[in-house]
Amino acid sequence: MLGMGGPVAAKATEPMGADSPEAKQEAVRLDKLPSLPPAPAGHIDDSGRKQSGRASYYAKSFANRKMADGRRMNPNADIAASKTLPLGSVATVTNLDNGKSATVKIEDRGPYVNGRVVDLAPKVADKIDIKEKGVAPVVVKPITLPQPNGDVKLGAGAADASPTEIERAVADTKAMTAPKSAETANK
Repeated sequence: MLGMGGPVAAKATEPMGADSPEAKQEAVRLDKLPSLPPAPAGHIDDSGRKQSGRASYYAKSFANRKMADGRRMNPNADIAASKTLPLGSVATVTNLDNGKSATVKIEDRGPYVNGRVVDLAPKVADKIDIKEKGVAPVVVKPITLPQPNGDVKLGAGAADASPTEIERAVADTKAMTAPKSAETANK
């Protein structure tokens, strides 16, 4: 009996590829869980669970400033800041006031205001119509999350994503988290 449990236990701990049916099933399971409330800065959450809170957007003065991942903030990019999602994650942000959604890449840390879960580039704020109010209630669903070992994990947002969207999110996460050469690190 003991010998039969060993292989099953070992298989359960093996990482599942982002393109595996098991990974998609796990994304669906995560999507059914309640949203996490806004968490304090400093706690990185790679669980893949959706988060609820408020979204704001970057002021014009942040344009071209260096972000936490070393890139420059481009107000016309599909990027966002999160206190808790790993840098390099790709997520869907949905404005709960109007149902509009946008996909973003997490490239920065913040916002550092209680109750807020994400800061959006102005382009994204326009897409989901929060610029007029400045702040809106949102749900943030990670599609992909980089793992410390270099793998990519699917999150709750992958439950609603098409295979093409998942493939693109995995590629984006891998590109954002790939080790930088000395030449590209200085740009």
